[in-house]
Amino acid sequence: MPKTILVVDDKASLRNMVRAYLSEQGFRVVTAADGQEALFVAREEKPDLILLDIMMPKMDGYEFIRIFGKERDTPIILLTAKLDETDKVLGLELGADDYITKPFGMREMLARIRAVLRRAEKDPPEPDVLRAADIVLDRDQRSVTVGGRAVSLTPTEFDLLTELMSAPGRVFTRAMLLEAVQGIALESLERSVNVHIRNLRTKIEPDPAHPRYIETVFGVGYRFSVE
Repeated sequence: MPKTILVVDDKASLRNMVRAYLSEQGFRVVTAADGQEALFVAREEKPDLILLDIMMPKMDGYEFIRIFGKERDTPIILLTAKLDETDKVLGLELGADDYITKPFGMREMLARIRAVLRRAEKDPPEPDVLRAADIVLDRDQRSVTVGGRAVSLTPTEFDLLTELMSAPGRVFTRAMLLEAVQGIALESLERSVNVHIRNLRTKIEPDPAHPRYIETVFGVGYRFSVE
């Protein structure tokens, strides 16, 4: 069965262009012109991935993520024409998995879609539970508990934590982590790892300002504490 992609953008020309291209690549494509319509379509169609514009009438992309993110953990790639890095960072902080800056090439978009889908579909052949301190990560169930408390993570956050916990004490550069969770490592995207790590810390650390589990190795990257 083909994967379903929801394309959300207020410009009909872009929706039609992306729909035509992705349909040729074997995807099933549904569209919406704004955040409100996207909520209806997403709830009905249950897409495997959402391409989401930020600036739209009625309901923007940020508000869509805030609402729909509470209902499902569908991977989201932002489509943004805004050049301000803070706009992209805000989308990542809300739970988006990646972003593409307009104008973009169809091949780049396809590569990012496939990378995010691969990451979301990781399904180990047998149960694999990682334990460190009071954190328990179940790869098979894609679940995490901290001190017995269930913690809800985005697909990217879960995969980052999995990579770090799989080798406690090992220092991972941002490029290594990006390659592990997205299948691509571009220098321009390495900064997004910082955002995901910050989000992850707020969910699992007793004191995010003084991390106990995920340590920063200044000038290099991150590691999971062995203590």
